[in-house]
Amino acid sequence: MDPATTRAQQRRNTEARILEAAGRLFAEAGYERTTIRAIATAAATDPGLVMRYFGSKAELFARVAVVGDLQTIEGSPTQTAELLLGALVAKLEEEPVNALAAIRSMLTNPDAAGEVRAAMVAQQRQAADHLVQDDADLRAGLLGAVTLGVVIGRHLLHLDGLNDASPQRISAVLRRAFHEIAHGRPETDPPI
Repeated sequence: MDPATTRAQQRRNTEARILEAAGRLFAEAGYERTTIRAIATAAATDPGLVMRYFGSKAELFARVAVVGDLQTIEGSPTQTAELLLGALVAKLEEEPVNALAAIRSMLTNPDAAGEVRAAMVAQQRQAADHLVQDDADLRAGLLGAVTLGVVIGRHLLHLDGLNDASPQRISAVLRRAFHEIAHGRPETDPPI
């Protein structure tokens, strides 16, 4: 094997371990209580490499603390409501470690709160363009707030009902509300 390729692959592997460990620790302990040393230990690497690859704790946090992959939102209000419901189901099926890291940390750190807000505002602005224009920003904000609340209720607070229900059942209960918010009027289930 080419030594350069081997070193490059080793670096990518180390970076991936660091990102995974950082996401997990930020989610468990929050920004303030997570240290570079703890991240390095969890990633089975040296703290110096963490700093070398990511620059600082804040820069590392910015890399892992993404509320969710920003999807392209397009289509009618019906399609947008269904897209957002699908994204919610995905966040409920598998614990979104990076999003939880951001959510937990935003409560104690202004920089983390800024990261979460920026990600959510970007998605909300995109969604607002595809909702009924009457109060579109408000409608997008409400859909984002409901999604955030459900994710927090299930994964951080482990609320009864939310914790036990399947993601599909939660989506089914929320479907009419999502469509009513998106359209400004009750909407029947979309054709399959």
